[in-house]
Amino acid sequence: MAQAHRIERVAAENRRLLTRLLIVAVAMFGFGFALVPFYEKICEISGIRDVVQPDTLPANSQVDAARLVGLEFDSNLKDLAWEFRALTPHLSVHPGAVVQVFYEVKNRRDIPVTGQAVPSFGPPLAAQYFRKLECFCFRSQTLAAGETRLMPVTFVVDPALPADVNTITLSYTFFEVDGARAPARPG
Repeated sequence: MAQAHRIERVAAENRRLLTRLLIVAVAMFGFGFALVPFYEKICEISGIRDVVQPDTLPANSQVDAARLVGLEFDSNLKDLAWEFRALTPHLSVHPGAVVQVFYEVKNRRDIPVTGQAVPSFGPPLAAQYFRKLECFCFRSQTLAAGETRLMPVTFVVDPALPADVNTITLSYTFFEVDGARAPARPG
């Protein structure tokens, strides 16, 4: 009798443990889904990875031919053995016009390297009015050894940009990702 009672008690404890583990698994699964909108909101507030959603396109897509906004394109590298530059460092555009510029990047290493570009704006307020339709910063870029690549950025400056903003600086900084750093070569 004692043996049967002990087996029954262990079975009950196992059921409780299984229930707790299932609750933890479901909670972790739910937390993973909750992170996506949380991450998107953080990125939206901070201006990082300003990915255009279809409902965030400028309401007035007509070109403001009476106004020109100066654009400066900056390129930086953070501990990455690449060459990176804007092919057109300065440009004047009419708000509302769809514009495409190109950046050139070259891997100077003798191995493939993956990098991720992070954009920033000056003045920071400009991020709200600069709509990237296509950008190499949306995903990581892997360049083969010695590879050179042209990368486009297609964008629209929203005509609602405040009139006192005459110049926007779009700056990209490339960082190495995936922990793919190879040991430094001597010399």
